Amino acid sequence: MRPVSIDVHQHLWTRSFVDALRARTSPPFLDGWTLILDGEPPYEVDPADHEGRDTTGLDLALVSLSSPLGIEFLPPEECWPLIDAHHEGALALGEPFGAWASTCHSEPDPGRLAKDLARGFAGLQIPATAAPDDRLLEVLTAADLPLFVHPGPAAPAEGTPPWWPAVVPYVQQMHAAWHYFHAVVRPRHPRLRVCFALLAGLAPLHSERLIARGGNGRGQVDRNFFVETSSYGPRAIDAIVRELGIDVVVNGSDAPYATAPDPGLGTAAGHAIRVVNPRRLLAGKETRT
Repeated sequence: MRPVSIDVHQHLWTRSFVDALRARTSPPFLDGWTLILDGEPPYEVDPADHEGRDTTGLDLALVSLSSPLGIEFLPPEECWPLIDAHHEGALALGEPFGAWASTCHSEPDPGRLAKDLARGFAGLQIPATAAPDDRLLEVLTAADLPLFVHPGPAAPAEGTPPWWPAVVPYVQQMHAAWHYFHAVVRPRHPRLRVCFALLAGLAPLHSERLIARGGNGRGQVDRNFFVETSSYGPRAIDAIVRELGIDVVVNGSDAPYATAPDPGLGTAAGHAIRVVNPRRLLAGKETRT
């Protein structure tokens, strides 16, 4: 079987999604290419980021909704038109693109999620700030599809630089999600496969403190809890591999905001991160190529 290269974490705003954002008059919305969000200064979106994406070397690139926009937490009558527009555009992209589904968290609808997943999505993405709904997770488990946990909304703190949300709140959100899923979600959903963005905020590296405070940590690796590499490079990836092993690390770029890192761990490790592990996350079984 020919090896594939997979990127599990990209964002691409299609025409249908852009039009849906421009049709709104309250945050989140687009005024031309100016993004307006609650509690944040206007942000100038570069349209080139969402046109003519170079996918050279990729057999699959999974795109997802930009959860920091806060769309999933809007009332259903506002949430669903945006999600539906994202779904329609993402499913129409064609190869090598695939997509994560999104869903409404202000009023969860398991039946609607099941119908959306049946359209060919790779799984479900939720914001790390959403309380995982057991009914939605049961739909995923029944479909044998994975969950992708992505940072949610995070307004910058007063007086902080522009990079603050990505480096502080996003990391904190992922750190909290990693521990919550281990402590609370896993006992209720033992077969669920989960991928945590940005190496779960490096939460796995805190196993020594976890053990010191009475938790279960080092030596108890859940092979169905994956971490993806976006925004990190060889030092962080190497540390995570030393803690969790190579089999749960998957390739992600967060394009167009970043590029997929070179793990710097050699050919075999790079193949595992870009090929074998993403396939196991998505297919739900051991894969060797």
